[in-house]
Formats: sequence, C-alpha cells, structure tokens
Amino acid sequence: MLKILKSGFYTTVQDKGRFGFRDKGVPVAGAMDNIALERANRLLENEDEAAVLEITMTGPTIVFEESTYIVLSGATMSATLNNKPVLNYKIYKIESGDILSYGRLEHGIRSYLAIKYGFETNVVLNSRSFSKAITKIVCLKNNYEVPYTSCESFDPKISELKVDDYYNEEVLGVAKGPEFEMLTDKQLEKVFGSDFTVSKDNNRMAYQLNEKIDGHNKSMLTSATLPGTVQFTPNGKLIILMKDGQTTGGYPRILQLTDKAISILAQKRAGENVSFKLL
Repeated sequence: MLKILKSGFYTTVQDKGRFGFRDKGVPVAGAMDNIALERANRLLENEDEAAVLEITMTGPTIVFEESTYIVLSGATMSATLNNKPVLNYKIYKIESGDILSYGRLEHGIRSYLAIKYGFETNVVLNSRSFSKAITKIVCLKNNYEVPYTSCESFDPKISELKVDDYYNEEVLGVAKGPEFEMLTDKQLEKVFGSDFTVSKDNNRMAYQLNEKIDGHNKSMLTSATLPGTVQFTPNGKLIILMKDGQTTGGYPRILQLTDKAISILAQKRAGENVSFKLL
C-alpha cells in the first residue's frame, strides 16, 4: 500500500485510458502524456496498461508501506527519496517506510510515478483511470491509500534510460480535421505561420490558445471528437480537446493532433509557445 501524506496540487491514478464507451459519452481519460507513461512502464517491464500516478504542477509526499521498485518520468519536479535526489527514467528499489517527496517544478508540468506491476485501484469500464465523469474519486487527498503488489526482487534488463526532452518541443504535428477545408487562405496562413501561447484556461479536458484567427459563421451538427481534436469557435479561438474532453462537439474540427503532439502539449504551462505543422 502507498499512503498519501500530502496530496500536492492534482494527483490522479491513470492508465492508457478507457476505450469502447465513447458512444455512451464516456471520455477516454488516461495519462495526458502517454510517452512518459509508456517509457516508465517499459523500464519496469510492466504491462502497457499498468496504472501510474499522474502528478500535476506540485507533487505529493508519499510513504510506501511495502517493498517495490519505482520509476519517475515526464516533468522534472525535484523529487527526493528519503531526502536524496531521484532522477527520472531510473529504477529505484523501495523498502517499507521509504518516503518520496516532490519539490520545485523544473521542466514540464506533469510527472508520472510508475511502480512494479502497476497500482491496483478499482477497474471501472475496463480502466483504472480517474475521471470526473465516471469514478467517484477525482484526485488523491491526504491519507488516501493506493494499493499495489509488493515486489521483493526484480532484475531489470535495463535500469535507466537517456531520453529526449520532448516536452521542450514547440511544434505540434497535426493531420487535417473533418472541417479543414473550410479554412480560407488567410486563416491557413495564420494557423500554420504563427506561434500561439497556451492560455491559463487549460486542464485535462482541453487547452485553449490565447491568439485568435479570423472567425467564421459556419454552423454544424454536433459531431464526434477525440483527444487532440482542434475545435474552431466562431470568434476565432482554438480549443484543443485533451484526455477528459467531451466525446462530441458543435464546433468545426479543423485539425487533429498526433499522439506525440498530445504528449508535448500536455507538458506545456500557461504562456508557453506552440505552433502547428501539417504532417
């Protein structure tokens, strides 16, 4: 069992996501940064679907009550294990009573804590991911306990990774969305020839961008959306749906982010720059 001594800003349990229920209005949920989740789980030789903790902006203080092995990934948050610095993408042996703490946010915005075999919270609609729309628990609070299976011995094939800091990238790779052809030459020039900054209005549901392009008066029926769908509002604002985003929407869907682009955006803070590149 893992016990939350101090919750941090917004800490949740996430896995790859909840699939097969979008026709019933259920968001995908899952880790915002799938690259970080996958790399951490692969180091620990976990199943791809193993659940992790997603830690946003400020991290928790955690005590482990059983032996295991862990990996941190994603954003860098000055983590320490029993007051000694912990590096990302490196396996650490945990003993009962060890305390993991997080400090100053250095790079990115979302960090991940993976554990051998994954966390074992309740499975709801084939996923352990917390989601406001589905699970009773939205985020972890003080004294909450998260179950896991103890691991006394583990001989990993690889003990650490040297990885690229993809969260420093600013270019978001995109494909054309269903309503892409509605864009005028002037709007296209703005979309692909300009830098945008992330608005303070960003969360697991959607990221808004501060800069606008010329608006439109196109009306359309509510249609299916996905994580990474770029919606174009009548006043020219761009909204990028993320993992907890709604399953349908009434705004034109002009672009669709790649999986890597979603991970890059998920590590951006308010005021940071992004741009779009058509692939």
